[in-house]
Amino acid sequence: MKKFRCAIVGATGTVGQRLVALLARHEWFCPAALLASSRSAGRRYGELMRERWQLPLPVPEYARDMPVLAADDPAALEGKVDFVFFAADLPPEKARALEESYAKCEFPVVSNGAASRLVPDVPMVIPEINPGHLAVIPAQRERLGTKRGFIATKSNCSLQSYVPLLTPLLPFGLRRVKVCTLQAVSGAGKTLESFPEIQDNVIPFIRGEEEKCETEPLKIWGKCEGGKIVLPKKPPKISAQCLRVPVSEGHLAAVFAEFSQSVSKERILAAWNGFSGEPQRLRLPSAPKKFIRYFEEDDRPQPKTDRSLENGMAVAAGRLRGEGNSFRFIGLSHNTLRGAAGGAVLLAELLAAKGYLG
Repeated sequence: MKKFRCAIVGATGTVGQRLVALLARHEWFCPAALLASSRSAGRRYGELMRERWQLPLPVPEYARDMPVLAADDPAALEGKVDFVFFAADLPPEKARALEESYAKCEFPVVSNGAASRLVPDVPMVIPEINPGHLAVIPAQRERLGTKRGFIATKSNCSLQSYVPLLTPLLPFGLRRVKVCTLQAVSGAGKTLESFPEIQDNVIPFIRGEEEKCETEPLKIWGKCEGGKIVLPKKPPKISAQCLRVPVSEGHLAAVFAEFSQSVSKERILAAWNGFSGEPQRLRLPSAPKKFIRYFEEDDRPQPKTDRSLENGMAVAAGRLRGEGNSFRFIGLSHNTLRGAAGGAVLLAELLAAKGYLG
């Protein structure tokens, strides 16, 4: 496969930095442009990030001398890149307008943002779960008036800690879900050092998160019909609470699941153990070999010890308890890898393997 040239829009933010690092030696993708706000445009990336870089590894050598371009000028990328990673931190209306402007300039857009997630003809994909939703892209292109350009998004980062664990259980008649997410500070674009109010504290509210946790899974579990994603007719009812906790990275979820039929612990573990998807079958570069890993220990999974499973791209589970039609368990995912930048790269790999970036 040829290497696709990509641009990173929002390259100076938390997710953008992860993308810059992940793409340093990628097998399929070559970063050819870094974009940020007009305030940053014209400066060298390495100089600009001297005080902003949050990752433990240094700025990759390839990016240090790259000039930062203005994100609000998609036409400037014509002939320079094949597709775009979108990680700009903007209000929803501005973000969606900018994503569509890149798509209308005939760039496929792989977005980390929430602005377009619930648009019916925009696929919101967890690659192991709903790769078939990419089938709505032709309808979206027709709406946008494009030949190559489109938008595909990944879901909210906190969903990765429980939706992959619930999906294999849908055939058991999943009826009701209660979930409490305990979310790392990096999900707010901060570090423990730059977030003094989280020290010795838990903040029991994250704006917009509970709504996303309750609605986005329904689209992921929907079907493609008539050029759009149609929600399930009788979906599980999801109730969520979302807390910000003093953890650097890794979103934990405490899940309570109720089924319409009697289920055993052994059947649930077998469903998790056997669950894989297109990324594993296609052997995509960023795909974990084992998507879900269950821990038997009572005190696992933990963010500090388990968030980096399979380069941060696997989902961990533990503490499965219950009987009959009611069970509870713990889920964990790395929020800036599987949940954000890594999930976007995996989605781009799926798009490339399916021919959507060609």
